[in-house]
Amino acid sequence: MIKLDMSVVSTVFLALLFVNTVAAFITVFRKPRSIASVFAWMMTLVFIPGFGFLLYLFCGRGIDGEIIYKFSEHHQSRINELNQIIKVHNYSFPEHPYSDDNHLLERYFKNLDESPLTKGNQVQFYTDGKEKFAALFSDMQNAEDNIHVEYYSFFNDEIGGQFLDVLIEKAKQGVEVRLIFDPWGSPKANRKFFQPLMDAGGKVVPFITSKNLIRNTRLNYHLHRKIVVIDGQIGWTGGFNVGDQYLGKKAKFGYWRDNHLRILGPAVYSLQNRFLMDWNSQHAIEIKYEAALFPMIETNGTIAAQVVTSGPDSEHEEIKITYLKMINLAKKEILIQTPYYIPDESIHNALKLALLSGVSVHLQIPNKPDHPLVYWATYSFAAELLAYGAVVETYEKGFMHAKTMIVDSGVVSIGSANIDVRSFRLDFEVNTVVYDAKVAEEARQAFFADSKDSEELTLEKYRNRRLLIKVKEGLARLVSPLL
Repeated sequence: MIKLDMSVVSTVFLALLFVNTVAAFITVFRKPRSIASVFAWMMTLVFIPGFGFLLYLFCGRGIDGEIIYKFSEHHQSRINELNQIIKVHNYSFPEHPYSDDNHLLERYFKNLDESPLTKGNQVQFYTDGKEKFAALFSDMQNAEDNIHVEYYSFFNDEIGGQFLDVLIEKAKQGVEVRLIFDPWGSPKANRKFFQPLMDAGGKVVPFITSKNLIRNTRLNYHLHRKIVVIDGQIGWTGGFNVGDQYLGKKAKFGYWRDNHLRILGPAVYSLQNRFLMDWNSQHAIEIKYEAALFPMIETNGTIAAQVVTSGPDSEHEEIKITYLKMINLAKKEILIQTPYYIPDESIHNALKLALLSGVSVHLQIPNKPDHPLVYWATYSFAAELLAYGAVVETYEKGFMHAKTMIVDSGVVSIGSANIDVRSFRLDFEVNTVVYDAKVAEEARQAFFADSKDSEELTLEKYRNRRLLIKVKEGLARLVSPLL
């Protein structure tokens, strides 16, 4: 029997540990990252040898340069075309009566050229999944030329089947139907599920997050946008995905509370442009920018709005800056609904500063996790604001999934982006900023109606939480830059 020399074993172990540590440094520092992300990945790679590198292979790698090129190719020319189309439409509308602060927010986006201000929109606000899908299906059934669909989650269930049936019917009628989905967010909506639509003439493509386990898998980057554009004139965007749970049909979540917008007006041009850019980045045959895709829109609307998108293909973190700018401009009140509150330091400190400046901050989060670590990180970060005077509530009627910020009853942001590092840096998101007191007040009334179905989290309750919850929070905070 061979006897092992423990000194040899120790030497080999230390050598492997040294190699693992050096490899971890090279891996983490080979591309720019936030300090928090560097720390989290170093902890993972050093203290979980082997498995940590496997986790990094799937979740830590950046997006391929080839894919980034597809996004950036012709990007500026498309943005210039979009701005020109919207400029022509806006010409017939009078200047919008902004407050000085809202004008500063609009000017920021104008300087970026990415999110042109649009005037003359009609906006309808939806909070219930059944009502949203009924109205959406009605619009889709009336489509005459094209339907463009982009969702993170598209489930193979009752509402998913109904959605697909409408698309198949329209494709058979000669309507151009195009659909983009995230394959990881749509686990059972596979090629077999979409085949009847493709057989009817519809076109379907998966987004970046390929399931090629060897070459292309990027588990950390997701298409989180929710966009439907019908005939280039009607747009739908917000927080609802396509699945039965979003209609409150899953016992695990109960009633699904979300916000969504139906837009008729030139803001739809921005949604259409975003869809086309996403489609062209994934498909070998590009869609040309034709006038039929950006038709003149007859509307008697009066609402000014901007569509803001962001993702890892952009350097500016536009949606995070949107939230940050709105917080810094607030003078009286900030209302926030989000399922995930895992902010970076700038957002967290901006809310603390607002509270110390006498601004009321009211935050609503879920009372139950859909992702345990994410939930406990949210609970911990939200509770920190209590010491500064914030009102924090947990929604008890079901699951709070709305991603909404309302500032001083004059401007509201509704969309797909959570207040977390993932939405700011890793996922492809879309929000709509609406400059209208009536829409903002409608969202505000819905917020306070939700307060009646919520339980306030007090400092006393938080300080008396169980030891197990404290452990969960500590672990969640440690890995929060990776969530």
